[in-house]
Amino acid sequence: MNEPLSNDIALRIALAARVLPDFDAAQLLKVLDELVGLPPTKDSLATLTVKQLKAADVAKLRSVEIDLLKEALAYLKGDKGLGQEALPTPQPYTDGDMPNSIRVACASNNAEDLDGHFGSCARFLVYQVDSDEIRLIDIRPTDGPEARDDKNAYRSGLIADCQVLFVASIGGPAAAKVVKSGVHPIKHLNGGTTRERMTELQAVLALTPPPWLAKVMGYNEEERVRFEREAEVGA
Repeated sequence: MNEPLSNDIALRIALAARVLPDFDAAQLLKVLDELVGLPPTKDSLATLTVKQLKAADVAKLRSVEIDLLKEALAYLKGDKGLGQEALPTPQPYTDGDMPNSIRVACASNNAEDLDGHFGSCARFLVYQVDSDEIRLIDIRPTDGPEARDDKNAYRSGLIADCQVLFVASIGGPAAAKVVKSGVHPIKHLNGGTTRERMTELQAVLALTPPPWLAKVMGYNEEERVRFEREAEVGA
């Protein structure tokens, strides 16, 4: 490589690599050498396609989900950057403050957007939710050093005290680990904001929650049976 990477291109590559499971910036740079040559520039990266990334001579990259490749490509092209919006401020919470509430983790990269893939999101926003209140109680970064051994297990452990996970995307093996930790994953492919999704959840809590949700809310078996019958009647 005759010229050093510009700071902008280096940041794009680092952000794109973060999206790709078990991939780092050095590995991605080798792929870019194959596809557009070194050093990569704004013009050469602008020509990249998902099809090219998928066809790259790297088995680990060929197995990556299309939606993750699209997200990585958006970073490489500069269409998506490091979120600069201020993070929300968590509110105080003590167990018992909100009876019959549930705890929900949301995979996020920017502000209060629900825009994160489970394996690559920058943080989990954790909400306590009941039919009357939505309270952000914690923000949990996902870049701990423990993640190097088993990223999915580490991230599952971060949200093990939650009952529900809202995420833009999640792979099968990761979902299995989340479920094993006692958390119910729900995909929202269209994203939106976490507040919008929590408001929708509130409406479910206020009416007739499905039996699995009634269980995590602490309702007894008799009440859960009632919810199930009401759901069947309303179907």
